[in-house]
Amino acid sequence: MPQVVRSRIRALHGTPPAAPLPRRFRSLADREAVTVLHRAARVLMDALPELTDRLVEALRDQEPGYRAAMETEPTEIWQEVHHSLRHNVASLISPRECRDAAHRTSRWIGETRAEQGVPLDAVTHAFRMGGAMVWQDLVDETARSRPEDVRLLVHVAADVWNFVDEHCAVVAEAYRQAERRLAWRRENQQRLMTAALLDGTARIADLPDAAAALGLPVHGRYAVLAVAPAHRAPHGTERPPLTLGPGRTVLWHTAADAELAIVALDDGEGEPPGPDGAGPAPGDTAGEPGGPGRAEPAAMAAELTAPPGTRTGISSVVEGLAAVGEARRLAETALRACPASGGTILLDEHLPAALVVSAPGLGTALADRVLGPLDRLDPADRDVLIETLTAWLDSDGSAQRAGARLYCHRNTVLNRMRRFEQLTGRCLTRPTDAVEVSLALAARRLLTG
Repeated sequence: MPQVVRSRIRALHGTPPAAPLPRRFRSLADREAVTVLHRAARVLMDALPELTDRLVEALRDQEPGYRAAMETEPTEIWQEVHHSLRHNVASLISPRECRDAAHRTSRWIGETRAEQGVPLDAVTHAFRMGGAMVWQDLVDETARSRPEDVRLLVHVAADVWNFVDEHCAVVAEAYRQAERRLAWRRENQQRLMTAALLDGTARIADLPDAAAALGLPVHGRYAVLAVAPAHRAPHGTERPPLTLGPGRTVLWHTAADAELAIVALDDGEGEPPGPDGAGPAPGDTAGEPGGPGRAEPAAMAAELTAPPGTRTGISSVVEGLAAVGEARRLAETALRACPASGGTILLDEHLPAALVVSAPGLGTALADRVLGPLDRLDPADRDVLIETLTAWLDSDGSAQRAGARLYCHRNTVLNRMRRFEQLTGRCLTRPTDAVEVSLALAARRLLTG
């Protein structure tokens, strides 16, 4: 309970006001009222254990927010109430000497209850209940010992209740400060846990705690998204304006070069582990064509909504929270294979391009070796050949479909393909040469623009 600190009581105890006030002429009734207050408060100090018992019992009956704490730590609650009453009743007698100690006690209670999750309304209600009980005991004691002095307590009633309000404000401010510290600590801990998962540095022993803190299953199935917006916001200010379909559990994290998202694909209950405890059971289709391992990233790609120019890479599906670091690396590889103009790349559907960007030095060397002879041509002539070659490969080697795509005759496509073979020494009907040409085109597009 807060102590009396209003001007009348401060003046009586020699404490100067915080700011100069006009000279006031105090009435004799005011002085007598303070004397009556002090006399009754001294009696309360001698009966603090009984007062504490009554207040604790009243809290148990009237304040649900304290009941759980009383069940788990009854002695601590009793000591807390007793400590608070002792300091605050003493403040009625000696406000100058006891004010700081009483404030410290109220701040400590506010911080402790915030850490324990007791609602703020319950804490301030407890203080007001204590104030009401102390005031009633002051009146009852005065009526018992000197009934004629009860009327004088009216002169200090406002001071006593302002005093209660003051400590409710102290408690509330300490509670909110503790809440902010706890929220920052939780958010920082979650950021560190998320970063450790994505970096692959999380310890196996820490995974259950990380899963509980982040709301993720330890043995679930995951994919990671790596997102590079067309225009990056300042670091840490805002995640990219990209959304997935409803019902997805998504955990975002800001990295140096991209925004990363851990996506939980299930709750971990429907995927029984394999013999080593790390993968799906035999017969599971997670990694087979058309199974969940291929279908779910494709479903995510279909759900994505993002501004034009956003580049997104989606990893393969991995098993277990411990594999999220590997999924992050796969997602970043997919992102590097994404065109500069934007789009979404599923790693499982662009593995040749992923191979190229995973070894950029080798990819550049392959492009120079296979396509280097074209660089001796006029740039416009070279670009026509590369465009035609790309269309032919995308059309599965059909000159008819490639010609339709390029708005030219199929014979024109065939003539250009023959010229390409003559310049490069590659035969497009030979499988090994076709593979080299396809990878060289991907390397030139992704690595050299």
